[in-house]
Amino acid sequence: MSDDGRNALTLIAFIGSVFSPYYAFNRRFGSGDPAQHCAVNLALYGNHGKRWCMTERPRADLMRSPASLAIGPSGLQWEEGRLTISIDERTVPLPRIIKGTVTVTDFTPGCASVALDGRGAHLWRPVAPHARIHVAFEQPLLSWTGNAYFDRNWGSEPLERAFRRWTWARAHAGRRTHVIYDAERRDGARLSIARQLSETGEHKDFEPPSEAELPPSIVWRMPRAMRSCRDAPPRIVKTLEDTPFYARSLIQSTMEGERLSWIHESLSLDRVSNPVVRLMLPFRMPRFKSRPR
Repeated sequence: MSDDGRNALTLIAFIGSVFSPYYAFNRRFGSGDPAQHCAVNLALYGNHGKRWCMTERPRADLMRSPASLAIGPSGLQWEEGRLTISIDERTVPLPRIIKGTVTVTDFTPGCASVALDGRGAHLWRPVAPHARIHVAFEQPLLSWTGNAYFDRNWGSEPLERAFRRWTWARAHAGRRTHVIYDAERRDGARLSIARQLSETGEHKDFEPPSEAELPPSIVWRMPRAMRSCRDAPPRIVKTLEDTPFYARSLIQSTMEGERLSWIHESLSLDRVSNPVVRLMLPFRMPRFKSRPR
């Protein structure tokens, strides 16, 4: 995720996405090959409006090496401490072009992987809690430099098998980054992670304030909650994504005496598993059939 106060961008590369209805269908019948279900998910927000894409592609359009990953016409290349991301995608449901380059530099070291489920089947690792990002797009025509955050999630089983729901939030505070995870597991246990990561690679857990309920998203009524000091309640600044199972928001809340701006995500795995929602997903996540080479 990157932002400069006026524009913001999220970028995720999936192999075997938890959101893929095609992967879920094939997995149900025992033939779920994750490499057959790859996608670059990009969301671009700003004064130009919002552009969103997530086109799924098969194994033939996946190329990997120790320093690169390509999914169809888009790709990531690591070289000499610099991550260069080339984007050439089409938005859905209205077909518009997103084309440009994102360069990530000045990575701060993260910390070791964290098991989210207590069994090690679902892991999270903040690879670079703070970095600098340089965005240059041809379509739409815009560019900026801002802060960036880079992490990864992966697992050995479907996410909905271990969790009912979760919320995640991240905020920069100078050269420090705060991350909060709150999740409800299928076994009834609760997960709560509140971690502060510094530019030197040091990290510490802190005791987060109590959780406060926020208004649900307007269209799909996704529940939202955020931790904040009791005398300074959290406030929704803007809802960036409002979907049947997921909401992304900009939220202000106070943590350890600081008023911070957070990227906040609410995810309902119960809703993801709903057959009606699965049927809706292809309208936002089309599948591209690779042409013979």
